[in-house]
Amino acid sequence: MTVRTRQAHGVSTDSSRGNDAAFERAQRVIPGGVNSPVRAFRAVGGTPRFIRRAEGPFMWDVQGQRYIDYIGSWGPMILGHGHPAVLEAVMRAAHDGLSFGAPTLAEAELVEAIVELVPSVEQVRLVSSGTEAAMSALRLARGFTQRARIVKFEGCYHGHADALLVKAGSGLATFGHPTSAGVPPEVVQHTLVLEYNNLAQLDEAFARHGSEIACVMLEPIAGNMNFVRASIPFMTRLRELCTRHGALLVFDEVMTGFRVALGGAQSLYARAIPGFAPDMSVFGKVIGGGMPLAAFGGTREVMAQLAPLGPVYQAGTLSGNPVATACGLATLREIRKPGFFTALAAQTRRLAEGLVAVARAAGVPLVADCEGGMFGFFFADALPQNYGAVMASDQLRFNRFFHAMLERGVYLAPALYEAGFVSAAHGDAEITATLEAARAALQPE
Repeated sequence: MTVRTRQAHGVSTDSSRGNDAAFERAQRVIPGGVNSPVRAFRAVGGTPRFIRRAEGPFMWDVQGQRYIDYIGSWGPMILGHGHPAVLEAVMRAAHDGLSFGAPTLAEAELVEAIVELVPSVEQVRLVSSGTEAAMSALRLARGFTQRARIVKFEGCYHGHADALLVKAGSGLATFGHPTSAGVPPEVVQHTLVLEYNNLAQLDEAFARHGSEIACVMLEPIAGNMNFVRASIPFMTRLRELCTRHGALLVFDEVMTGFRVALGGAQSLYARAIPGFAPDMSVFGKVIGGGMPLAAFGGTREVMAQLAPLGPVYQAGTLSGNPVATACGLATLREIRKPGFFTALAAQTRRLAEGLVAVARAAGVPLVADCEGGMFGFFFADALPQNYGAVMASDQLRFNRFFHAMLERGVYLAPALYEAGFVSAAHGDAEITATLEAARAALQPE
């Protein structure tokens, strides 16, 4: 029996009690009751749902309430939860051993798959988290160029490494300030924060500091300010300036890699910009299939600077963990099947366009965008192009909509600045149910 027939989409009348009790218990021993801040529902208010199990496109909380899941563990679950081929691969690998602290052939096999699918990448180092991958790529870029300064963009998140936890400075092309306690100002003194899609700031930054910039790191489609694309003119100019000044262009594809297209977001830009390719790429989420696994890679020349070949040190006890690599390999095999991304993109597009149509019928300003299995929507009149525009959208309306959808059995990201994810397990019935829930949620209050 499939999970879709087990329980209706209705809401249990006492579901909050079980989640309240779980949250109270967790808060006694875990800071804020959660192990990653956005899970705490602080942005939207209310009690977070404590998930007991998941299957296909659904999750169930501790009280037994079922939700159509549009988080998908923040992107990895592109096949849906509990895909049989993935479960089989994981169980087989776990039976052989959980961790060895020694190399395995599965690591090479996974990396070979990544290299085959992403032409800009010639060699890859596996790690255990997106934060670790971005931090290591940054260190490698600095070691390769022998430069200290880096450029990032407001609204792009690259993990919680000190040098990347930075907000914009007070003026055009000024250096940033720490966004977290515990990060000394001197640690971020070489981090330059610019506005996403702002060509003028980009030109000025390179005019002032071009010879000092080791790398520019960005999400090509930002998933941490909801869903915002880098424009073709912006990306074209960025590639030109990095090449001219000897800086490395680093794509953070932790979210977009193997999610928006089989070759990642960079494959989309390569179609639009002749000869386009980043110098380094950071991957995560989908390549681990839901297990803790990430990677960074680039040209052979750049990657040769890593230990044990070169002077840039990086290491990790669980890097290339055999169970995680098995999970990632099984996932990549499935998404490479003919027609996979065509079908996934069609369902995602149906959801995004449906949300716009439902909102329009209700007289509510809402815009949406999507690519592959990733989407975002804003209560605004036009798609935002940068972080400031995202934050100018109607957050209070988003919060009300989030809770109205949650009450109707639809689990969206609990913050307006987070993208959403559709899986191959989301069928017509789930998309229809979601749009019906949105229609009810957007009725006049």
